[in-house]
Amino acid sequence: MAQVSPREIVVLGTGSQTPTRNRNHNGYLLRWDGEGLLFDPGEGTQRQMILSGVAATDVNRILISHFHGDHCLGLPGVIQRMSLDRVPHPVHAHFPASGAEYFDRLRHASSFHETATLVPEPVRAPGVIAEGRFGRIEAHALDHPVQAYGYRLVEPDGRRMLPERLSEHGVTGPSIGDLQREGTIRAGGRTVTLEQVSEPRRGQRFAFVMDTRLCEGVFTLADGADLLVIESTFLDEDARLAHDFGHLTAGEAGRVAQECGVRRLVLTHFSQRYPDPREFGAQARRHFTGDLVVAEDLTRIAVPPRR
Repeated sequence: MAQVSPREIVVLGTGSQTPTRNRNHNGYLLRWDGEGLLFDPGEGTQRQMILSGVAATDVNRILISHFHGDHCLGLPGVIQRMSLDRVPHPVHAHFPASGAEYFDRLRHASSFHETATLVPEPVRAPGVIAEGRFGRIEAHALDHPVQAYGYRLVEPDGRRMLPERLSEHGVTGPSIGDLQREGTIRAGGRTVTLEQVSEPRRGQRFAFVMDTRLCEGVFTLADGADLLVIESTFLDEDARLAHDFGHLTAGEAGRVAQECGVRRLVLTHFSQRYPDPREFGAQARRHFTGDLVVAEDLTRIAVPPRR
């Protein structure tokens, strides 16, 4: 059995307005240590979860960017599957507050015996919407014909212990944990501080940017992201269509990633008008020099390891 990365995105679907023979509607499951965040489950997500080895019990949070069908029509199946499989933990659902009526309709789209605990948490304004062991989740407004938010997970900064400095200061065994918790300890007759035996360790960042024109929110979400999942619905030659319908082109996605210092860029949400997705990568590559992935259904993409 393949080893599962503790931090990765499982791509459930990469199509935009309509699915194709090779692309399901949207759907993305972020595994982040013990947390599972399901983004924009479009139609067919429940089956894609089965094909990719994602269980309903893996989902701790559902995050909806906006209420166009390709980003939310899979909700009824996912929610009912949670009860069928008796998911034991509460599942929090984040979505634009203006779409609360749509969320409620999708949640109760048909009759079922509800046993799982679903906790709706409408997003009413940009900012921090959740905090936990994973750090914090932020929502930032995007520019689309309907209210839309992108999401950003930020791990707290920490410190990396340096073995050679620990040895120099005589800090060993359980004392290392004491120093991490307390910040200072006594060792070898002197006070040792955490700063003396460690160095700053930047927390990792994940960003999810769906349907939008270029706007401030796109850059805020992408800033310093280790992994950016971003829509690139249109190719550059159709930039006018992209702007008219509230979308990005592949080249725009590449420029955003380069300007924001993104480490790994994942392009997705491709229009069915383009038969060869490789061209999206070629156009983004004109601007972006980091790791680049043109997403395919049922693939897994790891968050890059820490520098």
